[in-house]
Amino acid sequence: MTHAHKIIRQAEGPFAGQVELDYEGRLLRRRRLVCDAGDFMVDLAEVTSLDDRDAFDLSDGRRILVRAAPEPVLLIRGDLPRLAWHIGNRHTPCQIQPDRLVIRQDHVLEAMLRQLGAKIEKACLAFSPEGGAYGHGRTFGHDHGHAAGPGHHHHNDQHDHDHHHA
Repeated sequence: MTHAHKIIRQAEGPFAGQVELDYEGRLLRRRRLVCDAGDFMVDLAEVTSLDDRDAFDLSDGRRILVRAAPEPVLLIRGDLPRLAWHIGNRHTPCQIQPDRLVIRQDHVLEAMLRQLGAKIEKACLAFSPEGGAYGHGRTFGHDHGHAAGPGHHHHNDQHDHDHHHA
């Protein structure tokens, strides 16, 4: 089976095929993926966050384009700086656009944001949130049990989440 040991950021074509992955699916280290160009095994040195338009560099020389798959999101409008502060305070990945904020659908956050006066619309769009201050493409909130290893614990009094990045 063909392997991908390397990622090319914001790659140039030509591409042999493409794979659509949602936000969770774009955080991976080792996984078999299926695409129109055939199956391949992702085997990276470390857990890696992929962005839309990155590519897998396959062992046979081909490139497979990564596309962000549409997923359920909330489109948030209103007092964006204030709303963004409340979203960020909860360590929730957020896509910041000039006229709106975008987060993955979450009924608890939706209720809180509505109480703060936000106008919210549900949609199904590709989700590519802002990267964190500590690394490429991803912030880790308090809902990342899948990425936590043995003995993992949170320090709620500090924002030192860079220990998840290599």
